[in-house]
Parts: sequence; C-alpha cells; structure tokens
Amino acid sequence: MNNYETVFILTPVLSDAQMKEAVEKFTTLLKEQGAEIVNEENWGLRKLAYPIEKKSTGFYQLIEFKAAPSVIATLEINFRRDERVIRFLTFRQDKYAAEYAAKRRSLRASKETKEN
Repeated sequence: MNNYETVFILTPVLSDAQMKEAVEKFTTLLKEQGAEIVNEENWGLRKLAYPIEKKSTGFYQLIEFKAAPSVIATLEINFRRDERVIRFLTFRQDKYAAEYAAKRRSLRASKETKEN
C-alpha cells in the first residue's frame, strides 16, 4: 500500500451540510475500497488563482490515505462524475513527503492542544 494525498475543490455555492456530505461521500468511497484514512483537513473557502467555471472561490479539502494503486482510478472517476467537484489532484507521496506530512500533522496537533 502506498501513501497518497488528494486535494479537491468543491463549488462555493454549496451549503455547509452539502459540503460535508460531499466530503463524506469520498471518504466513504475510499474506506469501501480498502483505503486507510490517515488525515483529513478542511481548508475552508479560499480564493482561486484563476476563475474556474466562472467561480473565483471554492471549498478546499485535503485527504491523506494509504491505499492500493487501483483505488486511485476509482476515486478519480468519482471526482469527474460529481458536479460539485471543480478540480482535484491526487499524488503518491514518496518517503520524504510522507515524513513531512507526519511532521506537519504532529505540529498542528501540538498547536491545537496548546490553544485548548
């Protein structure tokens, strides 16, 4: 199993509940395919670098997971079929990217515990 990271942008016209439902759809799909979700981050509504489908903002979502390479094709087909997804990018993490992601997660977790 390889480490993967996917970032996708959802259309900004969605309500909060619709956005969470869309994210839940993709995480459930990954789990059904045998993937292990390592980390999930909602980056919120952000301005796009350039307009996509006449939209200048979008809801960004990051999911880190471990899965077999065959899972990626299924995931990306579902991204393409879902009209709520504006853009997506999935890539396999090499060992350095996986180490960096683990370090970033631990730093974020330590900051959250200090704030509480």
